Amino acid sequence: MTDDYLADGALEAAAVPPAAHDTQTLLLRLQELLENARAMPLSASVMVNRDEFGDLLSDALEGLPDELREARWLLKERDEVIEHARREAERIIEAARVRAERMVERTEVVREARRTAEEIIEAAERNAGQMRNEAEDYVDRKLAAFEVVLDRTMQAVQKGRERLQVHVGPPGGEEDDLGSGPAFFDQDE
Repeated sequence: MTDDYLADGALEAAAVPPAAHDTQTLLLRLQELLENARAMPLSASVMVNRDEFGDLLSDALEGLPDELREARWLLKERDEVIEHARREAERIIEAARVRAERMVERTEVVREARRTAEEIIEAAERNAGQMRNEAEDYVDRKLAAFEVVLDRTMQAVQKGRERLQVHVGPPGGEEDDLGSGPAFFDQDE
């Protein structure tokens, strides 16, 4: 590559550490790099700095496991919260049961303990359901954003491949193959 190309600031984004970019930003940068690449003279090909493109692609690929790990972590955390709420509810129910056994003569206290335990269980289940929905919504949004980035990247790659394809054939679109072209013209006929 020429010094002019490097002076364009094309490597500025690559100089930023990968931790500063998320995967979507890196993939968008790759798309921008491909779209803004200099055209080769008299060709449909473009010049792309292989090292820069490779570094950005590597950083994007390294970022994918991090984002997936975050989504898995959220799901695991959701499951831990649900389990914690279930254990807490069981602990409260057991405490209420022990208390109720001690106060068997006071049926009102027993009823109140059961009602409170049921309310706590219902609240914990509602809270767990809400957290589950929020975690699933978060993961769905991340996956949808990733799908959009992948779609854009695929479109950019397809455009790049189309630009790189060489169209073979004589000018005017006529074929050279005598067997498949029009019949031989005879002036005597």
